[in-house]
Amino acid sequence: MSTESIQRTTVTRSEWPERDEIPLLETTVGGLLQLQAEQNPDVTALVGTTHAGEPGRWTYAEMLGSARRIAGALLDLTGPGGHVALLAPNVAEWIHVQYGAALAGVTLVALNPAQTPNELEYALRLSRATVLIHADTARGHDLTATVAQVTAAVDAVEHVISLSDESALRGEPVDLAERSGPERPAMMQFTSGTTGRPKGVLLAHRSLVNNAQLTMRTADVGEGVVAIAPLPSFHTAGCVISHLGPAFLGGTVVLIEKFDPAAVLEAMAREKASVLMSVPTVLGAVLHAARQSGGEAPHLDTVLVGASTVPGSMIEAVTATFGASVHNLYGQTELSPVLSLTRRSDTREDLVTSVGRPLPHTGARIVDPVTGDVVPLGVAGEVCARGYNQMIGYHDDPEATAATVDADGYVHTGDLGSMDERGMITLSGRLKELIIRGGENISPAEIEIALAEHPAVAESAAIGLPDETWGEIVAVAVTTHEPPPDTLEQELIDHCLARLTAFKVPVRWFFLDELPHTASGKVQKFVLREQLS
Repeated sequence: MSTESIQRTTVTRSEWPERDEIPLLETTVGGLLQLQAEQNPDVTALVGTTHAGEPGRWTYAEMLGSARRIAGALLDLTGPGGHVALLAPNVAEWIHVQYGAALAGVTLVALNPAQTPNELEYALRLSRATVLIHADTARGHDLTATVAQVTAAVDAVEHVISLSDESALRGEPVDLAERSGPERPAMMQFTSGTTGRPKGVLLAHRSLVNNAQLTMRTADVGEGVVAIAPLPSFHTAGCVISHLGPAFLGGTVVLIEKFDPAAVLEAMAREKASVLMSVPTVLGAVLHAARQSGGEAPHLDTVLVGASTVPGSMIEAVTATFGASVHNLYGQTELSPVLSLTRRSDTREDLVTSVGRPLPHTGARIVDPVTGDVVPLGVAGEVCARGYNQMIGYHDDPEATAATVDADGYVHTGDLGSMDERGMITLSGRLKELIIRGGENISPAEIEIALAEHPAVAESAAIGLPDETWGEIVAVAVTTHEPPPDTLEQELIDHCLARLTAFKVPVRWFFLDELPHTASGKVQKFVLREQLS
């Protein structure tokens, strides 16, 4: 089915069918690397900084050679189907290990290097990883000491490898026989932890490769793309969209080790990048740095941005500054991760109010959170999706899997949204984060979008706090680009009153230096609620 015919497609209720206009790839993550090494052996696959702090560049042929040696080393420690954990920031070795694990047929367990020892112990016990590969440091944290402390208490971890021990990951190169399969687990990710303790999400090779493919193709990203990748590799936005998306197109990943807006701008210019992978906090910081630099900003063709609602003012500013087409992404870890995406042909209103239509091969519906029935067009309910990209399940948690995937095979996202007749999805918040004030349902996202239009606001998060009279009242935490003047609270109240119904305007205001975030850039509102209550 052509793009034009999809645009003409309409639905009569809030349900979008799985459409097969683009063929799915029946391959693995390792198979994708092999294909590019055959077709584009001398093309630069990766630009990054090693664990030792050295800048480096690797072609597809060199990446395959490195991955084969890593696979050989891993197979000396565990067999195909084993679980290998990786605890590291955005060093180049992350991507080398990702491909090596795929060639070995093991499941890569992606860990956040900022975790506390308790969180790391929990993740290792849950994943049952027998091998742990780790960086020595990350953002000033002594990972070597943390790993030694934690693994002493976790018997399942039999082998610990530091990335500084280069010989430990240089085994005999494996042959290219397939040791996994498209439907087999490629990776274990952890849920973002916005509402509670993370769960281990098992994702298949087929899901990862095709979500990367379909995201790139739906955004009309061209062959040979050079993509700036500042997002954490241990999250699906990093290791799937940022790593495998350019690989599908025979392009280059420019991996940013530590996010710094000026460094991102410099990399964009140096590498002649055409794509920036981002979340709103990253995109806002890069945009602010470009404005402050006083020079001509690098040109971009495409900006992919997800994790939370992107205000229209930011989209317009990015287009004006970098000349880029901005695409809102929406999804979650359980969907590998992208569910929907705005297209280049969408209207300005669509770009600033929606997260687009579902990707090909992805069905979506909006259901009543109580009855489970599909709701009429334009009516808010829980966003659900199914297709090639949905998780295999939560590791060792069949009850949680059954509670998330319904009898029709749809994954319940926990997000509130609505759908129009074109399949456009508009988000209105999290099901568990809805603020109920005196019987009125208030979407936090609506308040946050309004505040994002004020030039002083860097980021905001609206939550409900207990109140004896109203049940809940609206509170908001705000970070600003500059230290806030004493008059800012009243200025923001007036700003909101001009854009929102009065009962939606926050009555309690908190000005913070920073908000608590997950690795994917989402605000942890349950943490914020504990801090402010």
